[in-house]
Amino acid sequence: MKAPKPLGKLIAIGGNEDKGTYPNPRTKKKYYLNFFELGILKRVVTESGKTNPRIEVITTASMIPEEVAKIYVSSFAMLNCLNVGILDIRTPEDAQQPEYVARLLEADIVMMSGGNQSRLKMMFGETEFLDRLTTRYYNEPNFVIAGTSAGAMAMSHIMIMGGSVPDALMKGAVKIGTGLSLNRSVVIDSHFVKRGRFGRLLEAVALHPKLIGIGLGEDTGVLITEGNLIETIGSNLVIIMDGHNLQHNNAAAAKKGAALSMENMTLHVLAKGNTYDIEQRKFYADRTAYAPPATVSPEPTPEVSPEAQATTA
Repeated sequence: MKAPKPLGKLIAIGGNEDKGTYPNPRTKKKYYLNFFELGILKRVVTESGKTNPRIEVITTASMIPEEVAKIYVSSFAMLNCLNVGILDIRTPEDAQQPEYVARLLEADIVMMSGGNQSRLKMMFGETEFLDRLTTRYYNEPNFVIAGTSAGAMAMSHIMIMGGSVPDALMKGAVKIGTGLSLNRSVVIDSHFVKRGRFGRLLEAVALHPKLIGIGLGEDTGVLITEGNLIETIGSNLVIIMDGHNLQHNNAAAAKKGAALSMENMTLHVLAKGNTYDIEQRKFYADRTAYAPPATVSPEPTPEVSPEAQATTA
C-alpha cells in the first residue's frame, strides 16, 4: 500500500529570491523579476489561499538571524502581509518550547531562511515541533512550508550538507546527511547554476539513484503539491536529475577521491511554468499538459447466490 500523499504544499527556493529590493541603485533591474507581479514570495502568499495569512519565519539556519528577520518582515509587508512572526529558535531546547509549538499550529505559512541546513536538522530533529510541522503538512490542504537555500535543502530526507565544487565528480566531493524528511523522493541543491553545483548533485543522485535530484537556480523555486508534482516558479532555471535508468554507475564502489562514472543519467531543464511528475518521472510544458496517472478501479466482487452459499457451506 502506498503512503498517503501530503495535502500541504512545499515551496523550495534556490536562494537570492527577489524580495522587492535591489542590492544597490546601480543594479540593472532587468535581471530581476517584477516582484509584485511574478515574485516568488507573492506566490508563497497566494498558495496559502489567504490575503493576509499568518506567517512564521524560522531564522534558525542563519548566523545573522536578526538581520534576516528584518528583511523578511519588510518583504512580506510590501505584499500587505503584516501578520508576520519570527521564530528565533537557536537551540533544540528552544524548539521544544510550548509557545513556539503553539505559534506553529496557528500559522498558515512557515518560511525557513537560508544559512546552514545542518543547523535545521540539529535544532528540529526528533522534536515535537517537527512532528507537528510534518503532521500539518500531510493533513492540511493550504498549509505552506517554504524554504530558501538551506531552508529548501533541508526539506528532503537525504540532504546535501556541503561539498567542494572544484572536486566535483570525484568520490566524496559531496557531503550527505539527513534532513527534515518532509519529502523522501528528492534531494535538493540550491544556488545551482550560478555556483556550478552540477557535480555534487550528480554524485548525490548516483549514490541514491531512486531519488530525483532538484537543482534550484537563484531567484527560482519549485512548488511541490501532493508530494509529487513540481511546478517551476521564478526567473531562472531548475535542473532535474533522474538516475532510475543508470546502466553503469561506480559511485558506491569507487574509493574516496576516485573519478565517478555513470551511464544514462537523465537530465531535464525546467523554466518558469514547466512541470515535472516525480512518480511518473515525466516532464510537461505546463500544468494544462499534465496527465495524472490513471487509477485502476478494483474489480467488483462477484455476487454469490443464496443457493451457492448454501452449497459452499
